[in-house]
Amino acid sequence: MPTFNLKINNKAYTVEAEMDTPLLWVLRDHLNLVGTKFGCGIGQCGACTVHVEGNAMRSCLIQVSQSEGMNITTIEGLSEEGDHPVQQAWKEVDVPQCGYCQSGQIMTASAFLNKNSNPSETEIRNAMHGNICRCASYNSIEKAVKVAADKIK
Repeated sequence: MPTFNLKINNKAYTVEAEMDTPLLWVLRDHLNLVGTKFGCGIGQCGACTVHVEGNAMRSCLIQVSQSEGMNITTIEGLSEEGDHPVQQAWKEVDVPQCGYCQSGQIMTASAFLNKNSNPSETEIRNAMHGNICRCASYNSIEKAVKVAADKIK
């Protein structure tokens, strides 16, 4: 079985996996980084979103063989204390209901705000559009992204 050297949350990992194993399953099953959730397996829901080289990406669509040498950040690596501005805003607005989609939502929002720290409501809505929330907490999510943007400024 092939071996891959990965950089995840600023730590080096060596994993053995088939070349086409989705990064999602390497994170969860090989490295026990279970904050990244499985939602649909086809990149449509956003629950498995991680940062790859600072960009929000669906880890269910990225093969481990494509991940080697890239900087990958999961929800566990967003901040050591869970105090990233987006995480703080999520708590202040009390966004989570069931919580299942939240790590993907937070990872999408944080990557977006790294590129646009002063977004309009429309830009927030468009950026978060690809993440599905089963509880329909979209208004709270949008509000939390705005709160986080204000914290980042």
